[in-house]
Amino acid sequence: KYGCINKNGQEVAADKMLLLTDKELVTAASACTFSDKQTQADGSLVVTAKCEAEGEEGQAPTKFTIKRSAKNAKKLVVADEEGNVMGEVSRCK
Repeated sequence: KYGCINKNGQEVAADKMLLLTDKELVTAASACTFSDKQTQADGSLVVTAKCEAEGEEGQAPTKFTIKRSAKNAKKLVVADEEGNVMGEVSRCK
């Protein structure tokens, strides 16, 4: 919800913001640009990205897993390398 509101720039302060596009993942504190995508056997997508964190210099490489939500097929779940769920996203209207 908040990611869609802010997709064209920061319109509302949202610490829960999560915006996923085909090229990047944007959160309230970081912006990650995808450099590689690999589809897994279970249908999930492992994404390699370079992330810029708010208040830090440079980019750090990281990986995310994106898969369909078990609760709602219209939503995607984004998790970090350790498997910690960052949040669920759905298509912006």
